[in-house]
Amino acid sequence: MSNILVTGGAGFIGSNFVHYLIRETHYNVTVLDKLTYAGNRASLSDLAEDRFSFVEGDIADAVLVNRLVRDADAVVHYAAESHNDNSLNDPRPFVDTNILGTYALIEAARRHDVRFHHISTDEVYGDLELDDPDRFTETTPYNPSSPYSSTKAGSDLLVRAWVRSFGLRATISNCSNNYGPYQHVEKFIPRQITNVMDGVRPRLYGEGLNVRDWIHADDHSSAVLTILERGRLGETYLIGADGEQNNKAVIESILEIMGEPADAYDHVVDRPGHDLRYAIDSTKLRTELGWFPQYSDFRAGLEATVQWYRDNEPWWRPQKAAAEAKYQLTGQ
Repeated sequence: MSNILVTGGAGFIGSNFVHYLIRETHYNVTVLDKLTYAGNRASLSDLAEDRFSFVEGDIADAVLVNRLVRDADAVVHYAAESHNDNSLNDPRPFVDTNILGTYALIEAARRHDVRFHHISTDEVYGDLELDDPDRFTETTPYNPSSPYSSTKAGSDLLVRAWVRSFGLRATISNCSNNYGPYQHVEKFIPRQITNVMDGVRPRLYGEGLNVRDWIHADDHSSAVLTILERGRLGETYLIGADGEQNNKAVIESILEIMGEPADAYDHVVDRPGHDLRYAIDSTKLRTELGWFPQYSDFRAGLEATVQWYRDNEPWWRPQKAAAEAKYQLTGQ
């Protein structure tokens, strides 16, 4: 491979992957991104154009997608509508992007016999009880609980069907919750960090006992590259870094890191269908492909993330007012 097309490469996880590719490999990278509110061209502004190019467009545009996929050696598909609250307010964009957009991409990849890697989420598996000793594995049945997770589950199944029915050269990865640079301020961790910076008390859904399995975006990027280069075609790999933390512990850690009292936050009414716990078993990825996370200490990764938002206010400040206005409409 020499030319990689990254969809959604101006978003949070996608932009981190693009930076990782340029920094760690010799590949040339083309980004296709619609630049919705979650995509930010500034996330890629420091990349030299000798190995990087950007195309603004919709993954559901079959003509554009066909042209870009034809010229690629591999496609890494990050582009997705991915915010649970937004999917509850208006599910239609999630169907359009996550289902129809994925269809356009895999049809083009099939037509041109291009290697395809599909990025998905652990939320397709539903949730676990807080005291459940088990974790999600590649054989866990799908049980999505929101328009977001159900459309991501649908896109996973499309890829699996195209592998079996048409011989699509594809792999899938389902990852736990990411944190790190370039994440939109509507998301949990950057919202709390930027609120504290603005002197605003953070808000916590319910009692904050919901558990997420956190992974730094650089670790996600290294795992995806490992799967792209060495993964077995047709296989699914779960990506996780053993970073289980409940939301209460995360918000208290952020406050402590930022020099505030650990209890300086408010509780708000929980959102509908809020999954209790996610937990990833990444044994297959580690034993079969030899991948291991570099950020094994969540607190250290969180400290680095807080510092990034402190150092990069011009990147996130333009997003902040609009994100908070949306939350205020729902009392969150």
